[in-house]
Amino acid sequence: MDSIDRNILVALQHDGAAGLAELAKVAGLSVSATAERVKRLEERGTIRGWRADLDPAAVGCPLLAFVFVALRAGAQEAKFRDGLLALEQVLECHAVTGPWTFLLKLRVAGLAELDAFVAEEIRRRAGVERIETVLALATAKETAMLPVAPPEDEEE
Repeated sequence: MDSIDRNILVALQHDGAAGLAELAKVAGLSVSATAERVKRLEERGTIRGWRADLDPAAVGCPLLAFVFVALRAGAQEAKFRDGLLALEQVLECHAVTGPWTFLLKLRVAGLAELDAFVAEEIRRRAGVERIETVLALATAKETAMLPVAPPEDEEE
């Protein structure tokens, strides 16, 4: 990946709906050359998909919660993890270090929905030893934008 690819990626993160003509200006390339670059970035998996950035409150899930889950020794971590992946309330699922096995990021409508989700979808799963839920009172920053940095061995 070179500086042109990085410029395209940064521009797309800021505006995923940017047209090829706009991206071509950022890249300093023709529209067709830019289209080829975007296609290659998709084929390599650097661009994993295209989606809209929605306002959680506007779509009915304003409550943000983080749930730490510890599984008992010998529990089937992959089975637990895979069972959560299809649940739309689970925005992120991370295997973590320390006393916890997983950290989940959830979005739900409110406290009742959170309580039900934790009871029905997390606590009932085999191997769960303990859970700790942390609510976000306010969010100063929430983004999926990544810092697109040049490799250490590349000079600009």
